[in-house]
Formats: sequence, structure tokens, C-alpha cells
Amino acid sequence: MWILMGISTYKYKKEIYIMAIRNIYVEGEEVLRKISKPVTEFNQKLWILLDDMAETMNRADGVGLAAPQVGILKRVVVIDVGEGLIELINPKIIGQKGSQIEAEGCLSCPGEYGKVKRPSWVSVQAQDRHGNEIVREGTGLLAVAFCHEIDHLDGKIFKDIAIEMLDVKSEE
Repeated sequence: MWILMGISTYKYKKEIYIMAIRNIYVEGEEVLRKISKPVTEFNQKLWILLDDMAETMNRADGVGLAAPQVGILKRVVVIDVGEGLIELINPKIIGQKGSQIEAEGCLSCPGEYGKVKRPSWVSVQAQDRHGNEIVREGTGLLAVAFCHEIDHLDGKIFKDIAIEMLDVKSEE
């Protein structure tokens, strides 16, 4: 990988691809409230979107990013809770157990945090970047990230289901 003028690039099969940092849409933008469409074509356009989303998430110090957050109404999610990058295309929750209440934030709601009740274990069925079916399971933060990002694909943000919003300034 090379860095050229702030843009990451990589070489694949004699072609150079540029990974761009995309703008993250914030609360109030209409695209965040719409339901995303399923991905039907697994091609270079999708791979570029996935790479751009991962780069954007990493640059913003996030643990997850859904395509609507970068203005794309497709069912695409990237997550990295410190265990490596997870790419999910057309994800759906197929199992959940337990519950946990944790503080959540969101790249689309900068500086805002709230307590949200989520399952403590989640199983997700999705496709990988090549269209192969995959199943991923997660507990703790990964379970939260799965639920949080899939909510974005359905036009929801964490504030819609927060039990209580937190005043970060008064807790510092």
C-alpha cells in the first residue's frame, strides 16, 4: 500500500486502486432515515465502496460504518472492534440471546452518547464481498456493533432506542 497526497492506494492485478475517505453524513440528513436496498451485484464497484468505508471508519476512529452513513442506500456494513475487519453485505440478524445495556455513540451523531439495550449475543447471516454466504457471531461490543450498523440499514439511529441520553460534559 502507498500513501499519495493523503489518499491510500493499493495494487491488485496490475491495476492501482485509490481508496478515498468519504464524507460521513450526520443526523438530520434524509439518507440516514431511509431503508437501504439489497446488494445484487458483487463487483469492483462494491469492493471500492467496502475499501472506502473501511478507510473512512478507521480515519474517524469508529468501530463500525454502514453505507447510508456515507450516502449510499445499499445494505453494506464494515465493522472492526479490534479483532480485524468484518465486511457484511445484505446482513440480517438470525439469532440473539441475553441482554446488555451499554453506552453507544455514532459517527453520524458526533459527541452524543446514550445507554442502549442490545442482545449480549448475536448471530448474523450475510454475504462477503464475493457474494458467498457467511454467518458471524458476536458477543459484547461486537454484538452491539452488529445491531447498531444493521439498524442504520433500516433507517434507524441509536438515539431512536436509547433508554437515556448521556451528558458527557457533566460526567467528565
